[in-house]
Amino acid sequence: MPRRLTGFTPSGDLHLGNYIGAIAPIISQQATTDTVVFISDLHALTLDHVPAEVRRRTLEFATVLLAAGADPQVCLFLVQSHVPEHTELHYLLECATGYGEAHRMIQFKEKADRQQHVRMSLLTYPILMAADILLYDTDEVPVGEDQRQHVELARDVAQRFNANYGPTFTVPRAVNPPIAARIMDLTSPTDKMSKSAASAAGTLRLLDEPQVLRRKVMRAVTDGDNEVAFDPARKPGVSNLLSILAACTGGEPARLAGRFDRYGELKSATADAVVATLTPIRARYLELAADLQHVRTVLRAGADRAHELAGKKVEQAKAAIGLLPS
Repeated sequence: MPRRLTGFTPSGDLHLGNYIGAIAPIISQQATTDTVVFISDLHALTLDHVPAEVRRRTLEFATVLLAAGADPQVCLFLVQSHVPEHTELHYLLECATGYGEAHRMIQFKEKADRQQHVRMSLLTYPILMAADILLYDTDEVPVGEDQRQHVELARDVAQRFNANYGPTFTVPRAVNPPIAARIMDLTSPTDKMSKSAASAAGTLRLLDEPQVLRRKVMRAVTDGDNEVAFDPARKPGVSNLLSILAACTGGEPARLAGRFDRYGELKSATADAVVATLTPIRARYLELAADLQHVRTVLRAGADRAHELAGKKVEQAKAAIGLLPS
């Protein structure tokens, strides 16, 4: 089976777009794919952060993933910082990466332009991401367009390392998440739904109460007329609601549009579908959160399994690059 790796950085709040685009595919494919799921807490340190919040969200994200159906008996499930080989391989890969390669990452340029104090980790975290990927001989990395450049960097570094020091790493490839993963903000439907949105009004958070989810959908921005049609360019608000309804029910947005004559009907059906999709996850989350010792036990077991795999790969890389065995 191909090995597929997905990471979740514990910043902001997980939302419906994260579920449709990343979490649901993990659940549906973990039995047929060699799956690695990890909380990338080290990546959360590249920007200003509150330490207690990183810890809280790391545990929260792990609990949400388990509540959604990630099975630690089937997939490798871990927290990045619990496996020190991630940072050890990071340095080895820095020794095979050019400064220019890191500096031209689009996300670095965008984020650096918005800050007065730019952390060195913001420049080098794509190399840490490459380590995350290469550490487990990953075949496939599901990413959106904003992360595709990082997977390309991992490919380039792996190929260069293999060419210079001998076959060591599997060369990964980026794979596209489902089209429906592009869920837009309810209040600004030309912007993608975001974990770190300034306003929560347009974001359907996985842990929102059912009445909150329903209220957000019913207040969603639509369009000037009352025509229900799937046309993202001309009618972004209505098209977003149709995309959400399709993602939750397995339908097709354009076909679903024909079922509704008015926006109110569409909003009501979409709200019902969102509540039906997310309420069971929230209920299971609350059960798990009542006894977080179980979640911590799962994470410790995952770190132990990951350490066994990752340790072998790091030793192989160290030997290849010229380090003396201990």
